[in-house]
Amino acid sequence: MTPKPARPHTFQAWAFLTPALLLLAAFTFWPVLWGSYLAFTEYKVITPPRWVGLKNFEVLFDDPVFWSSLRNSALYLLIVPVIQLGAMLLAVLVNNSLPGIKLFRAAFYMPVVTSVSVVGIMWGWMYNEQGLINGVVQWLHLVDEPVGWLTDDRIAIYSLMFVTMWRGLGWYMVLYLGALQSIPKDIEEAAVLDGAGPWQRFWTITVPMIAPTILLCSVLSSLSAVKVLEEVLILTKGGPISSTYTGLYYAYDQGIRAFNFPRALAASLVVSLFCIAIAAINFRFIRPQHR
Repeated sequence: MTPKPARPHTFQAWAFLTPALLLLAAFTFWPVLWGSYLAFTEYKVITPPRWVGLKNFEVLFDDPVFWSSLRNSALYLLIVPVIQLGAMLLAVLVNNSLPGIKLFRAAFYMPVVTSVSVVGIMWGWMYNEQGLINGVVQWLHLVDEPVGWLTDDRIAIYSLMFVTMWRGLGWYMVLYLGALQSIPKDIEEAAVLDGAGPWQRFWTITVPMIAPTILLCSVLSSLSAVKVLEEVLILTKGGPISSTYTGLYYAYDQGIRAFNFPRALAASLVVSLFCIAIAAINFRFIRPQHR
C-alpha cells in the first residue's frame, strides 16, 4: 500500500515551531544537560572539567546548611493550600458584577506586575523594627517591644512566606477567574432550578468544572514555593544565621558568591528532582475529570 504523502500543513507547523525549538535547545535543553554533567565534575572555569562522580553530592549532603535549606523549601509548601484557597475565594468574589469590582481586581493583581526590587524595598521597610507593621501592633498593644520580623531566626522564614503569598495571590486569582468564566451558565441555572444552594453549586459544579485549573495552579504554586529565591535575595540574603536559606538560594550562594559551580549545580539538580517529585504528587492526587 502506497503511503500517503505528508500533509502540507505539517511542514508549516514545523516551520513555525523551529525558531522556538532552537531557542529552547540553546538556552534551556543544552544548559540543563551541560549543568547536569558538571555537577559530577570538578570545574574551575579556567580548566577543563574533571569527572569526580558523586563527590560533590557527598560534600553537599554533609553540609548542615544544605539540609536546612531543603527543610525551608519544604516548609514553604505550607503556603500552597493557603494561597490556592484564598485565590479561589477571591476569584468567586470578583466574578460577580459589583460596583468597583474592576478596581478590586486590579488592586489584587498589582503585586504580580510590581518589580520584585520594589516589593523587597517596600516590605523591608514595613518589616523594619521602626516600620509600619511594628507601629501598628504596638499601637494595638499586641506586643511591648518591636518584633524582628527579618532579624529573628525563629520567624524570619515565615515573614518571607507571607511576602511570597502576597505576591502570588493575584496571579492565581486571575487564573481561577478565567476558569470560572468558562463554566457554561446553563449548568448553574439548571442547578438553581433544581433547588441547589450556593455551597452545593460550588462543590458539585464549580470545583469539578475548574479541576484542571486547580491542578495547574497547584503545580505552579508548589514549584514556585520550592524554587523561591528573589524574596530571600532581597530581604534577608539567607540570614539571620542561615535561617532563611532555601534550596535555590543555597545553589545561588555556592555558585555566584563562593564560585563553587559544581556544588551549586549539584544542589540545583537535587532541587530539580525535588520539584519533579512535588509535581508528580500533584498529578497523583488531583485528577480532573474530562468535561
